[in-house]
Amino acid sequence: MDRYLEMQTFCAVVDAGSFVRAAEALGLSKAAVSRYVGDLEARLGVRLLHRTTRRLSLTEEGEVFVARCRDLLAGVEEAEAELGSRSAAARGLLRVNAPVTFGILHLAPLWGPFRALHPQVRLDVTLSDRVVDLVEEGYDLAIRIATLPSSTLVSRHLASTRVVLCASPQYLAARGTPRHPLELAGHTIIGYTYWSGGDEWQFDGPDGRVGVRTAPCMTTNSGDTCRAMALAHQGVILQPTFLVGEDLAAGRLVELMPEYRSIELGIYAIYPTRKHVAPKVRALIDFLVQRLAGVRFA
Repeated sequence: MDRYLEMQTFCAVVDAGSFVRAAEALGLSKAAVSRYVGDLEARLGVRLLHRTTRRLSLTEEGEVFVARCRDLLAGVEEAEAELGSRSAAARGLLRVNAPVTFGILHLAPLWGPFRALHPQVRLDVTLSDRVVDLVEEGYDLAIRIATLPSSTLVSRHLASTRVVLCASPQYLAARGTPRHPLELAGHTIIGYTYWSGGDEWQFDGPDGRVGVRTAPCMTTNSGDTCRAMALAHQGVILQPTFLVGEDLAAGRLVELMPEYRSIELGIYAIYPTRKHVAPKVRALIDFLVQRLAGVRFA
């Protein structure tokens, strides 16, 4: 007996509330539906349904098993839909949202190669550091940088980046190099509007977590502006390595207190649902995974 058909029939009986209505929904005879469920119970060695002349109800074992059956059947449907989307050509308008700086530095060079692979896709790329509502605003996919992806959306991890404390050598020569987070109170701070902790900066150090409340001389919603101020020797910034990594490598900026770590962020492709993913969306996700998967910005 086909186990898939047994589980499908069992779930249909539970959903319909009767063997007769399940048979109608499946296009089978009532006898066939009864036989499939009976064979399933016999094979498992448990009763899944309480049957009376007036109603059906799940046994305790049936409650557990129907939940597992639904998961398995949904997984089969998703796998079939994914294969179908992969075999179809990617075409049509693809609306993408991404953070401004990451979009400029790391995604902009990828759009050309992606279009070369998928010339029938028309890209509409919007850069914004605001968290957009994919469904309400009509985006097919978004790139988000966060500690954890949204629990209400489907996500695919692409890369990782550290958030580091840094300043220019010239600033440090003039103001001194802080050795402990609490010493930041005596330094000029350039704040970032979208930092999740606001002016409260948290670090994990040798003696546990340390928090310090900063008093920025300037706050901006642009990581690029923070970086520009640091390069102009104007203060200390807390920014991701995908933005300041090259400056650190070249010595234009210096990482401060590396033993006191800020957070590490994941870079994710976010999309609304696993079901019936359009070929154009699947193509972009696969492309970004290939180009970015496993990357950890310095």
